[in-house]
Amino acid sequence: MKTKQQQTEKIILGIDPGTTIMGFGVIKIVDKKMKILQLNELNLKKYKDHHLKLKLIFERTIELINTYHPDEIAIEAPFFGKNVQSMLKLGRAQGVAMAAGLSREIPVTEYSPRKIKMAVTGSGKASKEQVAKMLQSLLNLKKLPKNLDSTDGLAAAVCHYYNSGKIQTSKNYSGWAAFVKQNPNKVGGK
Repeated sequence: MKTKQQQTEKIILGIDPGTTIMGFGVIKIVDKKMKILQLNELNLKKYKDHHLKLKLIFERTIELINTYHPDEIAIEAPFFGKNVQSMLKLGRAQGVAMAAGLSREIPVTEYSPRKIKMAVTGSGKASKEQVAKMLQSLLNLKKLPKNLDSTDGLAAAVCHYYNSGKIQTSKNYSGWAAFVKQNPNKVGGK
């Protein structure tokens, strides 16, 4: 039997950023077994001001960090749609969630929606419902939430766990310096 020191433990915060609903899930890995610590969402529907929404996303992410002390953060990257305004808003939501983690020196990894679905269900074209059902089975969830944004956040965390130690094709950031180095076109400039 292993002692506490010999056990491998890791806490992963998964976030599905959004300006209407931000879904999130927190998992703890102990000796390669996943345990769910949190599955919830931040509902922003009642707020009209976009800047206030971004502030609330940042604050909730910091609150989750302070509560669960994650070792790593996994964020679902926005998918590219036709509506430019929606993409800008989603990108900002993702950015403030990333900034919250980076401000605490927590490594952040982004995953495409397709990669998350593939990791959890085996199909990159799985529906939200299929992802949620698979998570329910994997983590022994008694019931699923009404909105599946929270399970999308949880799926990002599970995807990250499944991809730990593998060659990453996703983007990893260990701090501001790493982010700036990997994204010179997104920082500064005139």
